[in-house]
Formats: sequence, C-alpha cells, structure tokens
Amino acid sequence: MADRPALAAERRTVTGKAVARLRKEGRLPAVVYGHGTESEPVTVNAHDFDQLRRRTGASTLVDLKVEGGTARPVLVYGVQYHPVTRRPLHVDLFAVRMTEELVVEVQLIGTGNAPATEAGGTLMHPTSSVKVRALPANLPDTLTYDLSSLVDYDATLTIADLVAPEGVRIQGDPSEVIARVLAPRVEEAVEGVAEGEAAAEGEAAAEGAESTDGESADG
Repeated sequence: MADRPALAAERRTVTGKAVARLRKEGRLPAVVYGHGTESEPVTVNAHDFDQLRRRTGASTLVDLKVEGGTARPVLVYGVQYHPVTRRPLHVDLFAVRMTEELVVEVQLIGTGNAPATEAGGTLMHPTSSVKVRALPANLPDTLTYDLSSLVDYDATLTIADLVAPEGVRIQGDPSEVIARVLAPRVEEAVEGVAEGEAAAEGEAAAEGAESTDGESADG
C-alpha cells in the first residue's frame, strides 16, 4: 500500500562481533524472517530506523525493500537496545503473509476528560496495551477509549469497554481494568487530623501548666 512507511535494507554477510563496525558506520544489523522463509541477515540505516520508530507502533506494517527489490510487508517484531545508551543494537523484522491473522500488542489511548479528576482524583491506567488478533491489513496502530464515564471513584473502564474496528478481535480478560480514578490520598486527611490533635494537645498542656503555676504561687 502506498501509505505504508518504507524502509530500505542491504544484504549483510558480517556476523558476530564484527557487526560493531557496521554500527560505527551508521548501519543497524537486522534479520528478516517469517513462516516458510529462510532468515535473511540485512542492515538498515540507523537514522532512518530511528525516524521510523518515532512515527510507528508495534502493529504498523512497513514496506521493506532489500537493495531495491520488491517491497514486502514486515513488522518490527523486536528491538535489542544497549543497556546504557538505549540505542538500538539489532532489529528483528517479521515478514507477514497478508492472508494470515496475527496477534500483536496495541497501545491503548484514553480520550476526553474523566469528571472524577475534577474533585482531586488521580487518573490511573493499570493497563496501557492489549493484544489483538487480525489480518495484517486490519491491524490498528492504537485503540482509543472515552474517559467521560469515569464520573466517580467507583467507576472503571475494562477491556470489555473497548470497541474494536471491523475485522479485529481483542484478546485478554474482559474484566481487566484499563482506567480508573483514585480518590485523593487518605494520608493527607489523616495528617491534617493529626496536626489538629497535636495543636489541641499543645494548648491543653499549656493551660495545665498555667494552672499549676497559679497553684504554686498561691501556696
């Protein structure tokens, strides 16, 4: 499809520790694999891949061209990162078959406002993504849901509240909570009460001391 993001690749013969040289040259080692196909070592431009990841998700189909060949749809199935710099070290590209369903992780995005937050509540997203099953052409980049039903602290949104596009089936426990609003922290109220009690005790102690001083003077 013309609107798919594209990524160019070159065939790779270098393997093992020698791939460090490729990274210094701005090339990112990768491998293309899929059902019924042999793994193919390639490299992609590291900068181009970084730009691609900024505008795509795990379920986004990418048109991969190896040395100018015919484009084929792939998913960025896995990325290995450096533990310190967090720069990509290696990429797994999964060549999909457009007639076979896939299960992928899709990001969840809440839209609108949760009324319960206006009273000081905190919006929480216990689940930020969900697995979906669909043909590659139907895979959504994200799934959105409306927060306006969170009118109080007892209200929740669950996987069962998600509406999937046509041809997409949501996987997972329907009762799993994806959003809710937590009440203001109880500790804050307790601290306020404790401060009030401490002040009252202080005043009582002061009054007791004054009373004792008075009795001593009279005696």
